[in-house]
Amino acid sequence: MTDADAFGDWPLKRLLTDVVGSGTKSAEDMTRRQAGEAMRRILDGDPHPTTLGAFWLANRWKHNTATELAAFTDEMCDRVEYATPDADPVDCGANYDGKGRSAILGVAAGVVAAASGTPVVVHSGDRVPTQKQDAYKHVLGELGVATELTPADSAAMVDDVGFGFYYQPTFNPAVDALFDRRDRMGVRTFVNTVETLANPAGASVHLGSFYHLAFAKKVVETFQESTFHDPDRVVMFQGMEGYDDIRPGYTKVADWRADGTFDDYEIETAEYGMDFETADLAVDDVAADSARLTRDVIAGDRTDHWRDAVALNAAVRIYAGDDADSIDDGLDAARAAIDDGSAAAVLDDLQEWG
Repeated sequence: MTDADAFGDWPLKRLLTDVVGSGTKSAEDMTRRQAGEAMRRILDGDPHPTTLGAFWLANRWKHNTATELAAFTDEMCDRVEYATPDADPVDCGANYDGKGRSAILGVAAGVVAAASGTPVVVHSGDRVPTQKQDAYKHVLGELGVATELTPADSAAMVDDVGFGFYYQPTFNPAVDALFDRRDRMGVRTFVNTVETLANPAGASVHLGSFYHLAFAKKVVETFQESTFHDPDRVVMFQGMEGYDDIRPGYTKVADWRADGTFDDYEIETAEYGMDFETADLAVDDVAADSARLTRDVIAGDRTDHWRDAVALNAAVRIYAGDDADSIDDGLDAARAAIDDGSAAAVLDDLQEWG
């Protein structure tokens, strides 16, 4: 079988020479067919490591279009092992390479949202390049929660508890197999973006983070152009360290619905009576300290800015899941779930699950 029979007419070296590799100003965008073939070759281990590294770097300089990202995503999703729970959770797709300075609030926020009636799914790998820092897996591990699950087990966790974790090596082994090559790059590539869009639970709502509003719009367009995904809602916000944690002060939000409506707005913590700054959310040991703070907030032992930060992030998840008409209403639900002990019960169930 020839190379063209196996993949098509566009090996990565040809794409570098003829399309994406000529420089930051003269490079051209790939067609959907070209981008799809490129990702297919990458996931099948076809390119020489040098060619692959050059291709990734050229795309980083060029900046990928939504069409290219959608083609990459669809090829990846064809290899994902999906396990859809009966519940329809909010899919939280934070950057897999983690955080290194501030607490990860999404576990506590997801548990509180689940206790309020909004199922939540999170997913990550283990020390994913390039940063290889703490992510959802590591906070959950510090809490004693099972993480190295099959996709079917992850779906069962969602239905049993209301909160679920999907582990990249088991649901997305093709991307996980790229670990060493990604690690040698030293910089992020488009794989860092598309892996967060896997949506392993098949959720109808995606919640993610971005550094700039233009990128949030590009992710929305990626979902729109995807032939695999068909979400009802995509909510993106400018999270701390690129993670899905609302920033103190001012956070920009992009909110798209399948009916075509797109809204961008701001979340300002002061408007909710909250008084804390980015430095107040700094921790020394991200995984261990995030787990400790999760336990303390959910047990009702904290009444300070940590409780406020968790409640606000839970409110955003509740609102994204259309279980509250506003973030204010979501805050009321989140605070009630902490106060009445239902969030603590969900955390207990999560720790005992399996």
